[in-house]
Amino acid sequence: MAMTGSNLSIATWNINSVRLRIDQVAKVLTEQAPDVLCLQEIKVAEHLFPHDAFEALGYAHRAIHGQKGYHGVATVSKVPFTEFSRHDWQDNGEARHVGVELHGKGQGMILENVYIPAGGDVADREVNPKFGQKLDFLERMTRWADKIDRPTLLVGDFNIAPLECDVYDHKALLKVVSHTPIEVETLGKLADAHGWVDLGRKHIPAPERNYSWWSYRSYWRQKDQGRRLDHMWASPDLAAQSVSHRFVEETRKWEQPSDHVPLITEFAL
Repeated sequence: MAMTGSNLSIATWNINSVRLRIDQVAKVLTEQAPDVLCLQEIKVAEHLFPHDAFEALGYAHRAIHGQKGYHGVATVSKVPFTEFSRHDWQDNGEARHVGVELHGKGQGMILENVYIPAGGDVADREVNPKFGQKLDFLERMTRWADKIDRPTLLVGDFNIAPLECDVYDHKALLKVVSHTPIEVETLGKLADAHGWVDLGRKHIPAPERNYSWWSYRSYWRQKDQGRRLDHMWASPDLAAQSVSHRFVEETRKWEQPSDHVPLITEFAL
C-alpha cells in the first residue's frame, strides 16, 4: 500500500524485541510500506541491531539508540535523515529516545521517537520509585516541549491511555498504572507545552474504538481489553497536513506477537 506523490507515511511500533520479531517487522514494512518506521523496546545493543534485514527492504537510513536486553529505540527510513537528538529524560542512562531531522521528502520535519517508562505496578511514587521516574520523565519532556520551534512529530509508546474511551473500562482502570488521573494530568501538561495535536484522535475521534495494546495475560480478541498506549502527536502546523491515520491490528493475531500494534499516519506535504 505504497503512498503516491509527495505523501509521507510514518509508522510507530513497540516491537518488544526487534531480533525476535524481525520477520513480523519485514512483513509490516512490505505490506504497509511506510517511508519511516519508529520502533520502541528493540531490546538490543546498537552493534547487534539487524541492519541487513532493513537494508534489504530499502530502509537505508537508521538511527539506533539501544542497550543490551532492555528498552531501546530505532528509527529506520527510506528517506534520508540526520540524527538530531538523544535525550535521557529519565536521567538514568536508559536508551529511550532518538530524534532525527528528515531531508528530501518531509524536508525539515523533526521526528522524535520515545519510549516512556511503564512505571511499575503501583501508582504511588513513595512505594514505587518507577512510578516517580515515569512522572519525572514526563516533566522533563514538558520543559523540552516548551522550547520546540520546529515542525515536530512526537511518536512512540507513551504508556498512558489519556481519555476515558482509550481503555476498555475507565472505572476499573482508574487506579491501574497507565490510566491514573495523575498520569493523565501529567501527560496533559506535556500536550499543552507545545499545543501538540493527538493524531490518533484527530482521525479516529473519541469515543471510537482505538486501541494499540492488549495484555498477554488475557486472551485479547475474546475480551478486547485494549488500551491506547501508543501515540503520534504533531506540532499544530504539521498536524494540519496529516491526511490519514490507522492502526494495524492484524499483527496482534500473529504467532508470538508484540503486545502492541503499529500506528501509521500519512501526511500530504
